[in-house]
Amino acid sequence: MRYAPHVYQDNATDLILQKQAVGLFLDCGLGKTVVTLTAISELMHDRFEVSKVLVIAPLRVAEDTWSRETEKWDHLKYLKISKVLGPEQKRKSALYAKADIYVINRENVEWLVKYYGSRWPFDMVVIDELSSFKSPKANRFKALRRISGAINRIVGLTGTPAPNSLIDLWPQVYLLDQGERLGRTITGYRDRYFEPDKRSSVMVFSWKPREFAEEAIYEKLSDICVSMKADDWLTLPERVDNIIKIPLPPESREKYKQLERDLLLPYTDGDVVANTAAVLSNKLLQLANGAIYDEFGAVKEIHDEKLKALEDVIEAANGKPVLVFYAYKHDLERIKAKFPKAKQLEKAEDIESWNKGKIQIMLAHPASAGHGLNLQAGGSIIVWFGLTWSLELYQQANARLHRQGQKESVIVHHLIAEGTIDEDVMAALERKETGQDALMEAVKARIGG
Repeated sequence: MRYAPHVYQDNATDLILQKQAVGLFLDCGLGKTVVTLTAISELMHDRFEVSKVLVIAPLRVAEDTWSRETEKWDHLKYLKISKVLGPEQKRKSALYAKADIYVINRENVEWLVKYYGSRWPFDMVVIDELSSFKSPKANRFKALRRISGAINRIVGLTGTPAPNSLIDLWPQVYLLDQGERLGRTITGYRDRYFEPDKRSSVMVFSWKPREFAEEAIYEKLSDICVSMKADDWLTLPERVDNIIKIPLPPESREKYKQLERDLLLPYTDGDVVANTAAVLSNKLLQLANGAIYDEFGAVKEIHDEKLKALEDVIEAANGKPVLVFYAYKHDLERIKAKFPKAKQLEKAEDIESWNKGKIQIMLAHPASAGHGLNLQAGGSIIVWFGLTWSLELYQQANARLHRQGQKESVIVHHLIAEGTIDEDVMAALERKETGQDALMEAVKARIGG
């Protein structure tokens, strides 16, 4: 296919060509992969400024998206990609293969840094979904930090650089500039731009930006980071959000209230126990979906109301493909038992089959389908069987269908159990105030806080 870039895509490519380090905060569907590959092609084969490129990506994106994009566009077909995935011996073989671009999943970054040590061979690194490096305590961040000075060019790609807090920006920007703009330590960054919010005595649980912080931070980043929103550049089909309220049967509702009240559901063969806010939130979400894990990991089925609601949605779709996001393994198993023809998203072949219209019901966890996958050719109906507290995962997952190339209006159904924590999560997502703070607010009354 011939590449005819939009103006914003040309601008983004030029930015990569001009700068040694750049953060592209591009909304889902704006084509950040082809933008980056176009820049790599010129840097490598026209300007001879780059010889070996590493791409770090979520596993499914590493398996499929980057190679698929080179196959799709005429001007990129000559680029050779080696996938550094799978068992260690297979990864080593991929590293020795002759290629232009080496793609590795983010879980193996620490291994890669240890493997090469001081012999780091990649003069350009692309981090696809830079926001997955937002934790300064994560091993993947620490590993890249150690060799950041050996990288001549670096590109960070994400649509959601600060999904929960501006504090999330520091590790990501550090990988781009080694602390030049926001400081060399997270503590220094936090002390300059934030003040304690929720605390108990000397323990600070959360931080809030100082009055000047947002403007000051963005000014610091303006020379190496660019943000583009799909609404500013693309005319996408309408997205319709639909909330399907599901009353729980009296017996199930009583179990929900008991767990909420007592933090315990007793069973003869294994109790369901929730002794912290996070655990209680998790257990209540499970119960709202229809099943719950006990203390030994066994599944206790409570109701099948969401399965019935899902059946209604699928029937109303009248044969149109439906993408279902589930939250827990027991959700997946119960959906598969109810709909034997449903297919779980597991590998690249599943993406291809979906986009060719060969799968009517696709089951995906938002964490595995949340970044970089192009599923818009296969359907326009989404069902959230179980919700997530993560605004980033929620937005990214919906953008698998509601993105450039979608031809139809996208309908996003949310199965919401009435009178449960589902309603709190949905409200938080609608307010775009998610994460740990929203979780704590939703459940603190239930644990006597």
